[in-house]
Amino acid sequence: MWKFIVAWVPMIFIAIANGIFREKVLASRLGELQAHQLSTATLILLFALYMWGLFSIWEPASANQTLRIGLLWLLFTVIFEFIFGHYVAGHSWSRLFEDYNILKGRLWIFVLIWVTIAPYIINQLRN
Repeated sequence: MWKFIVAWVPMIFIAIANGIFREKVLASRLGELQAHQLSTATLILLFALYMWGLFSIWEPASANQTLRIGLLWLLFTVIFEFIFGHYVAGHSWSRLFEDYNILKGRLWIFVLIWVTIAPYIINQLRN
């Protein structure tokens, strides 16, 4: 499992690059909400491509392991999101929780769902 824990780290850089693209390119053209929604979709796609490549190098041992990988990656992602978002990016706690409000068009929850289930789905598709 250690290699899959370490394999989560590049996902940070993928997410940060996606966020920079959202802020620098998409937000000025689409508006903040639509940029958020589109970047949610692009992040899900980028994570899928990354996991597909990762699992071609390091194949999970079992379907059970992919479920554990997904849960670990979910935990790491949420912890990182709040620590980085608040202490590095300087967002307020309320701003961070705002991204979970699907009734206001915020779609971040779908990234978390994807991070959790994607290892299993991608592993199944590859096999």
